[in-house]
Amino acid sequence: MNRRSALKILGLSGVALGASLTASRAFGGNPYYEGPVSDHFDGHTFFNPGGEEPSGFLDLLRWKLGEDSAEWPERWPQPPLTAPDAPARVTGEALRVTMVGHATMLIQVSGVNILTDPVFSERASPVSFAGPRRVSPPGIAFEDLPLIDLVLVSHNHYDHLDLDTLARLAHRDNPLVVTPLGNDTIIRERAPGMRIVAQDWGDVHEAGPLRIHSEPAHHWSARGVTDRRMALWSSFLIEGPAGRIYHVGDTGYHGGRNYRDARARHGPVRLAILPIGAYDPRWFMSPHHQDPEEAVMGFQLLDAAYGIGHHWATFQLTNEPITEPRDALYTALHQRGIDRARFRPLLAGESFDVPG
Repeated sequence: MNRRSALKILGLSGVALGASLTASRAFGGNPYYEGPVSDHFDGHTFFNPGGEEPSGFLDLLRWKLGEDSAEWPERWPQPPLTAPDAPARVTGEALRVTMVGHATMLIQVSGVNILTDPVFSERASPVSFAGPRRVSPPGIAFEDLPLIDLVLVSHNHYDHLDLDTLARLAHRDNPLVVTPLGNDTIIRERAPGMRIVAQDWGDVHEAGPLRIHSEPAHHWSARGVTDRRMALWSSFLIEGPAGRIYHVGDTGYHGGRNYRDARARHGPVRLAILPIGAYDPRWFMSPHHQDPEEAVMGFQLLDAAYGIGHHWATFQLTNEPITEPRDALYTALHQRGIDRARFRPLLAGESFDVPG
């Protein structure tokens, strides 16, 4: 087996299990975070309370060596969409979201420009020569982004935490990064001067007119072979004058528990931004990646007025065909009598001006 094949087999959600500086440090303990024991931290690793942890290495090999993936195109769609010029700011009751690609979105609300899980690199990988490669270019070129005030990083998998992109943002805009515990250590290795707030579940940070709540997600983390679950993962609830926005980078459905609890704590949301891709095969992916039907159930549990589906049609991480998440989302919406205009699976380059 050559090096490229090995990285492909051992990759999951952009996590390449090759040795790295941070991974090697983990042999002596948790390299990212030290803190008190809690209901989701045992003093060394984080976990999903009452939930499932990721499958082991043998199951990973069973999947990668025993099942076929759909063939994705080299580039899609053809020609790629190009987002219209983003306004410098959006104020008042307006709320605009523009899809950059995968889990990277530009959220413009209440005079604040937010980027979620910014990945502008060609690959979701620790190396430039292997790993999942994007099939759609960023819907907004990095140079065309308006000034970014706030970055939300949900967890440390390579398709969500791209250190090269974060370093570019730090140099260009000096934004504030809000991220779960431990990820600040990883980011500072590449961008030592970056302004970062590290949150535990339940924490809240005021960013101008917005309040950023860190909420549970049912997922996991790793950057290398020895650091699994040593940094926290989360969803975010953005609360401000234009309403509430719920955003999650990756999550398993977990019986709807986290959606139900977020609704009980915060009330209904104006917009739910939920992952709909990278879910097949279900026997392997179900604990940490929900499918489109589960995304719709989460949308309903949040009592969301509108939704955006992301985490599809950019990096091929799992088995499903490139357009299946969108088709399955539309089917689930139809079965529940929900107008598809309320829950949109955005392509890179598409913008959604969310009704008030």
